[in-house]
Amino acid sequence: MSAKAPTNQDEAVRVSIPGLVGLARAAEQLPLKAVNIRALQSGAYMSPFKGRGMEFVETRPYQAGDDIRSLDWKVTARTGKAHTKLFREERERPVLLWVDLRQSMFFATRGAFKAVIAARAAALLGWSAAAHGDRLGGLIFSADSHQELKPQSGRVGVLRLIKTLCEHPGWEQDQQSTASQSTHEALARLHNVSRPGSLVFLLSDFRDIDRRAEEHLSHIARHNDVVLIHTSDPLEQALPPAGQYRLSNGLRELQLNTADPVMQQNYQQRYHDRENHLQNLCRRYRMFYLPLATTDNVVDRLQIGLGLKRK
Repeated sequence: MSAKAPTNQDEAVRVSIPGLVGLARAAEQLPLKAVNIRALQSGAYMSPFKGRGMEFVETRPYQAGDDIRSLDWKVTARTGKAHTKLFREERERPVLLWVDLRQSMFFATRGAFKAVIAARAAALLGWSAAAHGDRLGGLIFSADSHQELKPQSGRVGVLRLIKTLCEHPGWEQDQQSTASQSTHEALARLHNVSRPGSLVFLLSDFRDIDRRAEEHLSHIARHNDVVLIHTSDPLEQALPPAGQYRLSNGLRELQLNTADPVMQQNYQQRYHDRENHLQNLCRRYRMFYLPLATTDNVVDRLQIGLGLKRK
């Protein structure tokens, strides 16, 4: 990777190691410890993160005020006297980042590519996790490549994440590639490596959520805190005003005519239907939904989504 400092235009289409390392200070505004998550779809506050996992320490006789849910029924049955299990909070909680670098993430009409926005958010969350003593890991995937990072503590874990993000083969998009790793395949990998009690962030445009993907989501969310960060571009949400527009991916061009009001309405409705489906999934599986647009200030949007700042 070149040591040349990236320009603003470069940072809109691809992230750099210096750029993501430079987000460390901004991440101080994103504490992930004992924070309430704002449910954007309802405007209310949902329950706080479950927090770190709990480690069993010992069993002792029941005392007044003990939580009956912690009763050790085996010891109670054996001795004939009520006993309570004692736990202590694990010193480190796994924080897992699942980052989508497939072809649809390399798109924007304004701001920066969805992939760039997702990578910036991942780096910010990684720095915040390290600052609070959590172990950072994840899975970064494209159509034909996935890289798994086992949870690791401290600055070393964040720098490893940043290096993997910036050097992932997904940034070298091959327009001729026929590979097509699906969302459910990537979630299946995450399901296999996630440990109960983890804090999981999913960063994607979620364009191909199907029944199998939903099944993996339900299993992951059952024992973990899950935040679904939905990336999108304004053009995906609604067509521009009536007119003729030229779109290009660098190899091919497309002429877009937006004069038909029925097409405008149908286009916008399809996006809202997909967004509503994701929000309903989050409600069903007790996950947290956080929209992130290509034009957003990532720090501000994460603060609002995590309930740290009013909209």
